[in-house]
Amino acid sequence: MSVSLMHTLSVSYAAPLARPTGSSTVRMAIADASKALPMLSRPEMLTGSMIGDVGFDPIGLSKIDGEYINLRWMREAEIKHGRVCMLATAGWLAVDLGFKLPGDKYAGLTSLTAHEAMVSTGDMTMMLVLVALLEAKMGPKIFEAAGVPGDYGWDPMGMGKGAKADKDAALKELKNGRLAMLAFGGMLTHCFLTGQPVLQGGLW
Repeated sequence: MSVSLMHTLSVSYAAPLARPTGSSTVRMAIADASKALPMLSRPEMLTGSMIGDVGFDPIGLSKIDGEYINLRWMREAEIKHGRVCMLATAGWLAVDLGFKLPGDKYAGLTSLTAHEAMVSTGDMTMMLVLVALLEAKMGPKIFEAAGVPGDYGWDPMGMGKGAKADKDAALKELKNGRLAMLAFGGMLTHCFLTGQPVLQGGLW
């Protein structure tokens, strides 16, 4: 009896532990997870084929897939807003540092009051006309079959030369544009709530 008991114990001790059956399910879930939010699934339309796509779409905009408003159109809008905000952020800080257009009507303006003043004096009209002309010229390109979001064939500094350079420059622009959108929103909120410029005192 003691021999039988010892044999049973030895067999039980030597038997390999069973692997959990759910390991393959876990691997599939991780493989399909969002890069930006690994605890969530990757949005269906965000396959990673677009530059800068990390599967971040908390409000589901990528699900809109109409004839005109679709993922390519939204990428075009993201790039345009990023470019505008990069210019706006630099301009806002420049005014806070004391750089202004010559003339008495610009002397007392701040970054926060400049927009309303320019609208009331009509200075914004020329800017509106210029932007409208640019949109009329370049906007329809996104609906062309060969159209690439944000690409208007304008590269005066030659930053995009070759496939790798184009991809690297596009990713840097996209990331800086996203940061600028957050930065401009933060600066505007700060100035509106406090009534104070972002950079106190300027340079002179």
